[in-house]
Amino acid sequence: MPKVALYNVSGTQVGEIELSDAIFGIVPNESVLHDAVVMQQASQRRGTHKVKGRSEVSGGGRKPWKQKGTGRARQGSIRSPQWVGGGTVFGPTPRSYAYKLPKKVRRLALKSALSSKVIDSDIIVLEELTLSAPKTKEMVAILNNLKADRKALIVDKDFNDVVAISSRNIPGVKFVSAEGINVLDVLKHDKLIITKEAVAKVEEVLS
Repeated sequence: MPKVALYNVSGTQVGEIELSDAIFGIVPNESVLHDAVVMQQASQRRGTHKVKGRSEVSGGGRKPWKQKGTGRARQGSIRSPQWVGGGTVFGPTPRSYAYKLPKKVRRLALKSALSSKVIDSDIIVLEELTLSAPKTKEMVAILNNLKADRKALIVDKDFNDVVAISSRNIPGVKFVSAEGINVLDVLKHDKLIITKEAVAKVEEVLS
């Protein structure tokens, strides 16, 4: 079982915590990680692109010239695709790019992401994370104490409004609950700051 240091909000080590081998100690599967990231990014695409087909552009109700006898190519409408101002053939229309990977694959990807943080020593486990009031300054001080003042993902057992408000204006910092932890966020942030209770909840869900 991998052991990591346990810190308080002052940045002082107060002990050690054993992490589950099955979740934080596996060999990361890069292929599955890639699949999970692509899936999440595809789900975030707006898909609001739109072009007009020949039935949607204005004009073109009358045949431009008669079928025979002019010496020119036959034409049925000035809004055919080959005309300037004509409709677009097979152009993009509004759609959803979202798709889902199998549940076991998604779980393996999250385990791989968490294990990669342990391997790279980019995980910081907190004894607890409590703030008296929503104050960005206090959260900045905590991050400085933990030497995680750049891109950091903060994870607590449940969604904490005070922590969320305190961290939302800090560039590169994001707060999620243990239920909301995902592969893209874990990989995108340099440091993973997770509370002791959140570790227990993640292990319970993924075990």
